[in-house]
Amino acid sequence: MDFLSYIGMFIGWFLVGYMILVIGFYTVILLISVFHLRRNYHLDTKRIHEEYANEVYIKPISILVPAYNEEAGIIQSVRSLLSIQYPGFEVIVVNDGSKDATLQRMIEQYEMKPIEKVIKKTLKTEEIKGIYQSAILPNLFLIDKENGGKADALNAGLNFSNFPYFCSLDGDSILENDAFIKVMKPILDSDGEVIASGGSIRIANGCEIRDGHIVRVGISDKPLVIMQTIEYLRAFLMGRIGLSRHNLLLIVSGAFGVFSKQWVFDAGGYVKNTVGEDMELVVRLHRLIKEKKAKKKIVYVPDPVCWTEVPEETTYLRRQRRRWHQGLYESLSTHKRLLFNPKYGSIGFISIPYFWIIEFLGPVIEFCGYLYIIFSLLFGGIYLEFAILIFLLSCLYGSVFSMAAVLLEEWSLRKYPKVSDIVKLFLYSLTETLWFRPMTVFWRMEGIWNIIRGNRSWGEMKRKGVSQ
Repeated sequence: MDFLSYIGMFIGWFLVGYMILVIGFYTVILLISVFHLRRNYHLDTKRIHEEYANEVYIKPISILVPAYNEEAGIIQSVRSLLSIQYPGFEVIVVNDGSKDATLQRMIEQYEMKPIEKVIKKTLKTEEIKGIYQSAILPNLFLIDKENGGKADALNAGLNFSNFPYFCSLDGDSILENDAFIKVMKPILDSDGEVIASGGSIRIANGCEIRDGHIVRVGISDKPLVIMQTIEYLRAFLMGRIGLSRHNLLLIVSGAFGVFSKQWVFDAGGYVKNTVGEDMELVVRLHRLIKEKKAKKKIVYVPDPVCWTEVPEETTYLRRQRRRWHQGLYESLSTHKRLLFNPKYGSIGFISIPYFWIIEFLGPVIEFCGYLYIIFSLLFGGIYLEFAILIFLLSCLYGSVFSMAAVLLEEWSLRKYPKVSDIVKLFLYSLTETLWFRPMTVFWRMEGIWNIIRGNRSWGEMKRKGVSQ
């Protein structure tokens, strides 16, 4: 056997070993998720209402909605928020220098009137141009400010907010009515031990939404959206449940998460020079918890659901995935001192290595696997055996775990009532390894290339709005 053959075998064994490691990790996560979902099967909303709806110690929430060019969906989103079933809350929409009619639509629809209020600038933000309060809904506020990005808009909302807990919510999101009671339950039950709680995100494309409310849950007919639906199920029902179970969760989605305002203030608020401000804040909170030696937790609750719009065109999905990967790198590199640092316990030895090795470097190794398969098909020999093994492991890593996530959804939460929708998701998950995953791997590789080049541009996202 010549030198090149040894190199080929070494690369083959490395790729196989890496994939076995990843599959082993996700198998453990899957088992934890199955156990947790069955033990805590479907929160009893009626009982929770009876327990908390009239409690004098209920913790009110400030709901922050950063809005940049959200005219397509902002009215429906706010309407959805105003009808939530929760005893005490305020809604603060932050218009971050929108170039469209976001501000005008809010003012006209909700009869927003200018008010005078002194805002304590605990967090530095861009200039505030105006503050409005609804004449018909006194718990609805609107902040108009110079453009500074999502993190800056959230910081402005935090400075203005009046309550001890806040929720960051995307401007194109629709909440289920009981979502806040469910996502706040671990915070209320923990007596301050839980400082952040995140809910699940589901895809609104294909659902029937009227006046900011889900009328009928459905699935889009577009393959690109169907694959994203499967992806979200796997990310939330498998990944986040498993990590949250042992306080290892590093991501609370910016589309739906509740935080302790004081802890976020202590951590310095949202950082503006990153595209992954959500993850960066959670990592910083974990870091602060460890440095203060506080017994605090950041948790994920599967049942409360927020429905949001996802890209339907390849152009915008590609931009999103590039941005997500760049944001992941920025968060990890900013907190690189946590990696294998005994001071930060399991966060430094499990969570951070997982996100570096599997989430960030994963696309590079998967891309090498695709190249190896192509090389093996061309040259045959022993390489072909490795190629077949790598392909089978890819199917297990991609399609099989995706199918498991679909079954978990049907087994536990059952948000999709039609059997045909579950069958469609299941069948599409079989094809993930063949087309969707290689495509997203390539886009994430582009994100890495942008990091190397120092290119932080990704273009604007386009939304059509999901409500009627």
